[in-house]
Amino acid sequence: MNVRSIEHQAFAKEKYDHSKWETQRKVLRFLLRIIGFTLLIKLDRVEGLENIPKVGPAILLINHIAFVDPIVVVHVVPRNIVPMAKIEVYNYPLIGIIPRLWGVIPVRREEADRRAIQQAMDVLRAGEIILVAPEGTRNPSLQRGKVGAAYLASRCGVPIVPVAIEGTVGFPSLPFSKRWRQPGVFVQFGRPFRCRSDLTHAGREQLRLMIDEAMYILASMLPENRRG
Repeated sequence: MNVRSIEHQAFAKEKYDHSKWETQRKVLRFLLRIIGFTLLIKLDRVEGLENIPKVGPAILLINHIAFVDPIVVVHVVPRNIVPMAKIEVYNYPLIGIIPRLWGVIPVRREEADRRAIQQAMDVLRAGEIILVAPEGTRNPSLQRGKVGAAYLASRCGVPIVPVAIEGTVGFPSLPFSKRWRQPGVFVQFGRPFRCRSDLTHAGREQLRLMIDEAMYILASMLPENRRG
């Protein structure tokens, strides 16, 4: 199945149905908790969950160092969230079915993906939370972010919550492995911040400044070797 077919299946042209996805995700969260965080990922510590809005839309802005980063955040956040991810994850053997069942927003990284942006805006307008890795790919230390997250935050008027992740490298791994004898995953949620209200129609230069400032905030939460 090609990526364009996958994209159309993930979010068809009909209006985004919050209730349909919410029920489906609750079932998947249960399976994730029972299987993923018992057998595959060791979670040590979570801080700052009080910074997640209890209701309403928001953008979680994460550093991305390992494949399991979004899975960890999906697990620890008390609300269902909708990650944005490269469209190729839908083609991964076996696990590729999970993003399809979850309703992950597929993104074509090599272009300005207007369909993905529109899907993300639909999710935010439904009062949900999306998860964005602004670098667009995994890196051991933080790189310059792309402007997509700033565009969504400014156009939709939603808060950004910076999320620092450490310790995910080496997972998934089985409990009897060497990796489980080492420190596990640490997730920290920072205080939310918003774009200025007068920047709801910010141009590209302003969006660049906005995402750079957001990345500095995220970098300040990371250990020195992760700041880039």
